[in-house]
Amino acid sequence: MPSTSEPLRKLGFLTIGLFDEADPRKGHESTLEIIELGERLGFDSAWVRHRHLQYGISSPVAVLAAATQRTSRIELGTAVIPVGWENPLRLAEDLATVDVLSGGRLNPGVSIGPPLHFDRVKGALYPDTADVEDFGYERVRRLLGFVRGEPATDTAGVEGFEVFSNRVQPFSEGLGRRMWYGGASLRSAQWAGENGMNFLSSSVVKAEESEDFAAIQLSHVRTFRAHHPDGDRARVSQGLVVIPTDSASPDQRAKYHAYAAQRLPRTTTPQGPARLLFAPDLVGTSEEIAERLYAHVAFQEIDEVAFALPFTFDHDDYVQILTDIATKLGPALGWKPAS
Repeated sequence: MPSTSEPLRKLGFLTIGLFDEADPRKGHESTLEIIELGERLGFDSAWVRHRHLQYGISSPVAVLAAATQRTSRIELGTAVIPVGWENPLRLAEDLATVDVLSGGRLNPGVSIGPPLHFDRVKGALYPDTADVEDFGYERVRRLLGFVRGEPATDTAGVEGFEVFSNRVQPFSEGLGRRMWYGGASLRSAQWAGENGMNFLSSSVVKAEESEDFAAIQLSHVRTFRAHHPDGDRARVSQGLVVIPTDSASPDQRAKYHAYAAQRLPRTTTPQGPARLLFAPDLVGTSEEIAERLYAHVAFQEIDEVAFALPFTFDHDDYVQILTDIATKLGPALGWKPAS
């Protein structure tokens, strides 16, 4: 196996948490069981996606609150919360509360931009303020400030029997250093670095300077670190879709390859006005996937990953994929499971 990158230090996974509208509890329970499995397998982190008005996790903070009570070690993250749907002050309270419940294991990932299909949802989401809402970086900066202890009001003290604080309570020491920005552009990478966040780089980037996915992702990693106070020590996590087939059944292998083949055309050229470029899904044995990762120029400069699980697979598929990642792919990348 070629050794062109440092041994993998942190291994995580990301799940979307799909559910059936007729039985939503089953899907949410499956997500929690997958997180529990991840802890038993030694994964360092488990991340959940965020989906509004869809059949996926709409409230990752609530789901991770439940996960804090069913795990004891694994770090729990969101990838990512679109803050355009959120009030930064209220979100800061929720994040701090879950971090306290977890014992300091929460890793909130966020992103900017107007809510998806904003014209169709703004009447329900912001009926009186839709035209003046700010969906840019300042919304995340406000969230960061509240999480890091900046005052939310100019008053504090005792009023009758009530005691008031001028900052978000509970205040969770250390949470501010575990805030992540999910970025797909050079501007986002630079902003995240300048504001002392960690950086989540996924399987989607904007084709700004080229149409080579790995080269673009590498430029984001380097731009982020060039503007971060910690420089080359600043934390970056890569989130490609990997599907190892080592212990898969023949039917599972056929399903996995069909899934990847269906999604492959979108990886050949930038998509839409935003020129989004998608990375191909990595399907094969752990040895084959490791070879491809070692040849990936962005992977060569990171030591943390949160591999994304496919959207539409069954619970048993996720069990097989996670087990192969933890027992075969991770070790092939130099990773050692947590105790």
